[in-house]
Amino acid sequence: MTQRPAHFRFHQGERALPFAPAEYDSRLSLLRAAMEEAGIEAAIFTSMHNIAYYSGFLYCAFGRPYALVVTATDSATISAGIDGGQPWRRSHGDNLTYTDWARDNFWRAVAHVAGQGRAIGYEGDHLTLAQSERLDTFLAPRARVDLAAATMRQRMRKSPAELALIRDGAAVADIGGHAIRGAVREGAREIDVAMAGRDAMETEIARRFPQAEYRDTWVWFQSGINTDGAHNPVTARRLAVGDILSLNTFPMISGYYTALERTMFLREVDDASLAIWQANIAAHEYGMSLLKPGASCARVTAQINDFLAERELLQYRSFGYGHSFGILSHYYGRETGLELREDIETVLEPGMVISMEPMLTIPEGRPGAGGYREHDILIINEDGAENITGYPYGPAFNVVG
Repeated sequence: MTQRPAHFRFHQGERALPFAPAEYDSRLSLLRAAMEEAGIEAAIFTSMHNIAYYSGFLYCAFGRPYALVVTATDSATISAGIDGGQPWRRSHGDNLTYTDWARDNFWRAVAHVAGQGRAIGYEGDHLTLAQSERLDTFLAPRARVDLAAATMRQRMRKSPAELALIRDGAAVADIGGHAIRGAVREGAREIDVAMAGRDAMETEIARRFPQAEYRDTWVWFQSGINTDGAHNPVTARRLAVGDILSLNTFPMISGYYTALERTMFLREVDDASLAIWQANIAAHEYGMSLLKPGASCARVTAQINDFLAERELLQYRSFGYGHSFGILSHYYGRETGLELREDIETVLEPGMVISMEPMLTIPEGRPGAGGYREHDILIINEDGAENITGYPYGPAFNVVG
């Protein structure tokens, strides 16, 4: 009878990663310093964002577990056999493929790299109860340390290579915005307009990054009542003259998310809507002026709150005023330590990337009903912030069709 292994190496083809090996070596060096300080001998990452951040590999789970194991000397992604050699081609460091002929071969592969009886770092915000039990069974750790907060803090400060990719992403988002603007017309469906923006962005991403994998780029284009939520899905609603419109483009490049969001109107805008729109733009511009080194997220939030309260609009605020950028998307990752909310005390530093995106939602049946949102991406630098979003906002450019 043929002996089937629990795991093996399936390495074929040429490696193609979003960044140079030195970029991943630098990230791992900072991680290992944090591990040493915390007494951690092996770190086991299970989230898409941390595995991608430290290795370049963005997995497709489909119900299967994946991991990156980092020790003082080694790093290895752990992937399922169904993926063939793709995880190795897209990983920095080693890669082990686990087989599915016996339950828990995934954990046997993890233990092969991490060892047993060691101090283990893990992600407390991602490891499930079921997988946590298996970790204890197969690794018998002498100690466990949650690394989620420490790795998030590291991801919040972008390297020059990351900033370059994020700039490209912002430029691609602008291209999607212009394609959407050109597709808006009376009677068009939301889905038709959204597809025009998505197709334009994917074409541009493939031009700029010919060695990348292409997935996850999307558009939310909302109209009328559908603008009341920032994350409302696209529908087949047909556009009518006077509709409030919400343009939202999201190019995804090797796991890195950027965004453009704009309020628009189809052909005409009534006085009540124009007043709300202009007030939200004023909050947007004021908020961008506050983003600079040394400002705390909570303080910026309080100042914009005061700005809207003075105009009797604070009760229509929908959510926080901005968030970090990097390896994240609508279904994985979120650097919650860098969000413009009342409960976040993080102080802005050079190298951080953050959005300014105030949103006011006026309920149906009231003058100016709809959701108003502008969104720009800013890179914090030594002197202030650089706005890398180029698509114009405001009525002069965005009353269209």
